[in-house]
Amino acid sequence: MQSDRASVRILVGSVAAQETNMKQEIIRQLFNEFEQIWRSEAGVEFCLARDLQIRLGYTTWESFAKVIEKARTACGTSGQGIGDHFREVIKTVDLGLGKRREIDDVALTRYACYLVAQNGDPRKEPIAFAQTYFAVQTRKQEVVEQRLEELERLQAREKLSSSERSLSGIIYERLHNNESFGRIRSMGDQALFGGHTTQDMKHKLGVPQGRPLADFLPTITIKAKDFANEITNFSIKRDDLKSEPDIADEHVKNNHGVRNVLLDRGIKPESLSPAEDIRKLERRVKAERKKLPNRLATDSTSSGDNA
Repeated sequence: MQSDRASVRILVGSVAAQETNMKQEIIRQLFNEFEQIWRSEAGVEFCLARDLQIRLGYTTWESFAKVIEKARTACGTSGQGIGDHFREVIKTVDLGLGKRREIDDVALTRYACYLVAQNGDPRKEPIAFAQTYFAVQTRKQEVVEQRLEELERLQAREKLSSSERSLSGIIYERLHNNESFGRIRSMGDQALFGGHTTQDMKHKLGVPQGRPLADFLPTITIKAKDFANEITNFSIKRDDLKSEPDIADEHVKNNHGVRNVLLDRGIKPESLSPAEDIRKLERRVKAERKKLPNRLATDSTSSGDNA
C-alpha cells in the first residue's frame, strides 16, 4: 500500500512539474499554426478548409467534410447566409513528377471556422483550442490563454462534482448512511488544507453561506480535491472497504498525499487566493457564447460580401 502511494506521488509530481510549461508551449504552438492559415483577397479574410483540417487533426477529407456540412446547417439555422461564409473552390495540388490535380476545397470565414470547431470533438486538444481561438474577437494570444484558463476551471469544477457524486454513491452503498459522505469529505478537506476545516476555508475565502467551498477555489485546488476523490473511489473498491473509519482513513491519507505533492511544488492550498465565483463565470461564458455567433458573423461579412 505504501509503495503504491509513493508511486502515485512520484508520478503526479512529475506530471505537475511539466504540466504548466507544456500547456503554455502547446498553446503557443497551436496559436502560431492557426495564425498561418489565413489568407486575404479583396479585403476578405478567409482560410481553406483543407488547411484547417490539418490543424484540427482530421486525417481524411471525407470525415472532415461531414463536420463542415454540420457547420453549414448551423450557419443556416442561425439566420446567416451560408454562401457568405462557405464558398466552394477548386484547388490545384502538385502530385510530383510534373503532375497536378484539381481537388475540391471550401473557403471559410472566421465565423464558418467557429461553427466548424463547435461541431468537432472538444476532447481533442486542437479542437478545444480552436473553439476558443475562433470565439474571441481579438487575436491576441494572451486573451486566448485567459479564456482557456476559464474554461479549464469550469471543466475541472464539473469533474469534481462528478467524482464527489461517485464517492457519495459508493459510500452510501457500503454504509447506508446519508451523513457519512459529509463527514468523510470534511475530514479530507482538513487534510488537504493543512488542518483547516471546510468552514475555516469558507470563512478565509469569503464564501457566502450555503455555497460550496469548491465554487471559490482556484483550478489547481479543485483538481487536487478531484484527484484525491478518484484515488479514494478506486481504493474503496480495490480494498473492499466497508466501514466509515476505514473509508475516512483512506480519504484522509489520499488528501495528505495530494497535499504533499502540492507542497513539493511550493503550493500551499490554504494560502491560495479565492477565485471568481464559479456561477458568475458560468453566466458570463454562457452570455458570451450567445452573443458570439451574430457578432462573429457581422465581423466576417463587414469586410466583404463573400468568402
